Amino acid sequence: MFGRSITFHNVVNYGARGDGKSDDSHAFLSAWKDTCRTAGTPILVIPKNGVFKVKNINLSGPCKAKSIHIQLQGKIVAPQRNEWAKGLQVDDKSSLILISQVNSLRIHGSGQINGFGSSWWNCPSCQRPKVISFEQCNDLRVSYLSIIDSPRAHVTVDGCNNAVFSHINIHAPGDSPNTDGFDISASKYITIQDSIIGTGDDCIAISGGSSLVNVTGIACGPGHGISVGSLGRNRQHDTVEEVYVRNCSFTNTQNGARIKTWKGGSGFARKITYEKITLRKAFNPIIIDQHYDYDGLKGGAVKVSDVTFRGFEGTSGDEKTIDIDCDSSGCFNIVLEDINIASSEQGKPASCSCSNAHAITKSTTPNCNCLMK
Repeated sequence: MFGRSITFHNVVNYGARGDGKSDDSHAFLSAWKDTCRTAGTPILVIPKNGVFKVKNINLSGPCKAKSIHIQLQGKIVAPQRNEWAKGLQVDDKSSLILISQVNSLRIHGSGQINGFGSSWWNCPSCQRPKVISFEQCNDLRVSYLSIIDSPRAHVTVDGCNNAVFSHINIHAPGDSPNTDGFDISASKYITIQDSIIGTGDDCIAISGGSSLVNVTGIACGPGHGISVGSLGRNRQHDTVEEVYVRNCSFTNTQNGARIKTWKGGSGFARKITYEKITLRKAFNPIIIDQHYDYDGLKGGAVKVSDVTFRGFEGTSGDEKTIDIDCDSSGCFNIVLEDINIASSEQGKPASCSCSNAHAITKSTTPNCNCLMK
């Protein structure tokens, strides 16, 4: 498959024990160092039948290799919270695995990464690590992985260009705090496709500085939906544009297709489309919330425009199906087309609420008479 010139670097050959008890972090870093400085297309192997415990490892570039493959066939596990904290400061930037400044990286295999977040979730005051973070990685491909029970976000993508994630299975309990599936920020040309995501927060959150994001074939639930934002927190200037979400489903989620911005921020969220969406008892199936965690700030708002919701079918968790709550300055060019959402609660017909929204509707149930044409 790879040819005779390919060099393999197996973490076991660098001292990794894979017994689920020993700390294999040093072996992983040593194997990575040799992989990164090998010319051609080297392969880092994490073999099957091994359970490798690591913490706070940074697989960093730039690398001499033209392209690097990581074959994740076994399991990677995090230590429990009390073990993680020994001699290591955990903050909101901490990750079990950080991969930075590595271009043309391919990660694939049938392996699993377990964050053992249950030892963290009952500590609301604790700073909690993420499972895997990609920073400034271009031409990235990640496929066929399972990532479960992160203490915080499962996958973060920051400052990356041209990344594709496919056939990713992410799972955490619906009541686990802040366990986003994907957090995308300051990145462009990002694709997430053909994956199953169930968490205690956003299945996918697309944050400031991101553009040209395609999300397709995602089964989301439980979770808080597929969100743009939040944007504009602490008067921040945030921009998101050209986001396309298609052929996705929301099952027993707290939200569905959501845009959320803070009062007092600036910037824009524009050219956003949610299309061909299936709903199964999803609360807030369509929501634009420009007063997200409103903190009393006055003046200014992230401008929301050119947003299309098309081809929604199914049931909401209650009668509140469409909620477009815009700032007093208004949201513009909002399109609702071919919407057919019913309430799952008997005797409570689906409803639409809106304020300061300039929109066009076509074949939309429930009716949204509150919209400004």
